[in-house]
Amino acid sequence: MGFLDALLGRSKPVRPDLDRLFALPSAAVTLQAGAGFTPTGRGSVCFASVEGGAFTRLQQDVRALLDTGTGHGGVPVEFGRDAYGYTWLLARRPADADGTVALVNDLHAVNTLLQEGGFGPQLLCSLLGFRDAERRSLALVYLYKRGTFYPFAPVGDPGAGEKRDNGLELQARALLRDDLRIEEDLGRWFPVWGAPGL
Repeated sequence: MGFLDALLGRSKPVRPDLDRLFALPSAAVTLQAGAGFTPTGRGSVCFASVEGGAFTRLQQDVRALLDTGTGHGGVPVEFGRDAYGYTWLLARRPADADGTVALVNDLHAVNTLLQEGGFGPQLLCSLLGFRDAERRSLALVYLYKRGTFYPFAPVGDPGAGEKRDNGLELQARALLRDDLRIEEDLGRWFPVWGAPGL
């Protein structure tokens, strides 16, 4: 960062710390013990799409990497776009402790491929989905540019309107404070309505 950048208040973007994702399996245990939420076996990565051959090849590499288990009963990875034009990659694993570890490894591998391919600035977030006995949804969302996590708890059916369970989100924050680096600025707890993996 140069003198002019400092003077004008500009800062260099923080490089994503992808290894923070490896804290999610222990956070999953804490969520289950403290609030009764269990992993759904679904997780996703969101990134801003870039057109071009290099990005298309990278998507093919990601698909090849994660689809290797499909011959042994695994589920292929899915790509999709949301209403804002962002690309989502959905990965699935069994909804148990071993599956959660494997899913986190998958998400980390995708993010690493994107970063090493020069697309690190396009990474937006990753999330891991959870449900409780009452079928309430909760996601732990990782913000790459901040290096922090936050809980997101949509209420009801996705088509029934956009409402959040703020009480549940605050409860999850309190439970996970020792497991994850939680985003302190509540204004950055962005809703991810309709995200794959919820």
